[in-house]
Amino acid sequence: MNALIGAKKNKINIAMAKFEVVMPKLGESIIEATITKWIKKPGDTIEEDDPIVEIATDKVDSEIPSPVEGKLIEVKFNEGDVVPVGKVIAIIETEPGEAEVKEEAKQDPADETVPPAEAKEDKQEASSEKAPKKEAASDETAEKVSSTGDRFYSPLVKNIAKAENIGQEELDSIAGSGKDGRVTKDDIQAYLKTRSEKPKAEKSAATVPETSRSPEKSKAQPQVSAGSGDEIVEMDRMRRLIADHMVMSVDVSPHVTSFIEVDVTNMVKWRERVKDDFLKREKEKLTYTPLFVEAAAQAIKDFPGVNASVDGYNVILRKNVNIGMAAALPSGNLIVPVIKNADQKNLIGLAKDVNGLANKARTNKLEPDDISGGTFTITNLGTFGSITGSPIINQPQVAILGLGVIKKKPVVLETEEGDVIAIRHMIILSLAYDHRVVDGALGGQYLQRMQQILESFDTNRPY
Repeated sequence: MNALIGAKKNKINIAMAKFEVVMPKLGESIIEATITKWIKKPGDTIEEDDPIVEIATDKVDSEIPSPVEGKLIEVKFNEGDVVPVGKVIAIIETEPGEAEVKEEAKQDPADETVPPAEAKEDKQEASSEKAPKKEAASDETAEKVSSTGDRFYSPLVKNIAKAENIGQEELDSIAGSGKDGRVTKDDIQAYLKTRSEKPKAEKSAATVPETSRSPEKSKAQPQVSAGSGDEIVEMDRMRRLIADHMVMSVDVSPHVTSFIEVDVTNMVKWRERVKDDFLKREKEKLTYTPLFVEAAAQAIKDFPGVNASVDGYNVILRKNVNIGMAAALPSGNLIVPVIKNADQKNLIGLAKDVNGLANKARTNKLEPDDISGGTFTITNLGTFGSITGSPIINQPQVAILGLGVIKKKPVVLETEEGDVIAIRHMIILSLAYDHRVVDGALGGQYLQRMQQILESFDTNRPY
C-alpha cells in the first residue's frame, strides 16, 4: 500500500530533517482508521520501507511503511486511538546532512473527502478522553453494537455506547449530524444528556413484562460453558467483523433462496480446449470464475432489480455493475474483493481482475478500494465439493449468487429421435435475495436468465 507521507522543507542550516507520517487515504468511503499496533517505538532506527504501524478500518487491515531511513522520535497517538485521514501520526528524524529534503506527496486537505466541519468532528473524536474506553473494556455485560446497512459507527462511538449500555436499536435511533448522517461523539453525548433526564421513563420501560417487549429487545444469546478438555479460541478482529456483519444481514433482510440446475457442458469443454493457449498468450490462468462473472453481469443488465440497495422505503438501483467474489484469506477468514464495472469488460479483462484480486487476497495485499463499492456478490460454494448452499446477503446489497460444484451427471436430453440419457456437466446455482424488494418472480427470472446464457454458450467463441 502506498502510504501518503508528508515532509516539511527545512532550512539549510538545520542539521536534522523531520518527516511527518500522516494517516493515509484508505479509500473513497474511509475517513478514519484505528491504530492497532505500533511496530516501531520512539527511539527505534528505521530503514526505508520498514513497516511503522498497523492500522485497521471496518473493511481491511494495513501497514504504513516508512519512506526514509532515520529514527522514530515521536508518535502522536496511542494504540486503539481513532485517527482521521490526513492527520500526522508520527515524526521521523533523518540522518544529519539531509537538511534540504524533497517535498513528498503530502496530502492536501482540499483533496480529502472529509468536509472541514466533518474533519473537525473527527479530530474531536480522535482526541477523546480515555475514561470511556476503560469503562467499555471492563463492561462485559453491555450489548454489542455494530454498523448497520449504510450507517457506520466509529470505534469511539461504539465504545461510548457500550460503556453507557446503549443497545443496537437505541443507537440506531440517534440522529447523526456527521457525514451521511453518521453519529459523532457530540451526537451521542448530547443524547446521553437527554437520556439521563428521563430516569422515570427508563424505569417504566424496565418494568414492562418480557412478553410485551419487541422481539428485537427480547433477543438473548444462549448461555454457553466450556467443558473439560474444550479449547477456547478467541475470534480475531476480522472474524468478529464477519460475525457481526452476518448477524446484521440476517436481522436486516428477510432472506429467500431460489435454486436452478444448469447444464454447463459447452462451457466446460470450451475452457478445456482453450485454457492452455489462453495462458500462453495472455499469461493468465483461465478459471471458471470469470466465465460466471461474465454471465452474472449480463443477466444483471436484463434484470437490474437484483443490483440494488435498500434505504428505508427507497430502492437504489445501482448504475455500476461491481461484482464481488468471496475469497479465502490465509487466516481462514473470508473477504470479498470487487471487480469494478464487470459488465464493461471482456473475458481477458475479467480474468486479469479475478486472478489479480485473488493473488492479493492470498498475500494479504488487498487495499480498501479493492473491497469497496460492490453491488452484487458471487460465492463459490463448490470449491470444496458442496453441491449447493444458501449464502447470506452481503449488505447493503440485495442478492448473492452461489455456485455449486460442477459434476458429471446422467441427464435426460430431448432430441429429434426422442429422449436419450447423456453424461453432462451440471451445476446448481442458488440466489439468496432480500425479500423486501426482490420477489420470487424476479429471483427466479434472474436465475433462469443465467441458465439461458450458460446453456447457450458458444463453443466457437473467441476469447
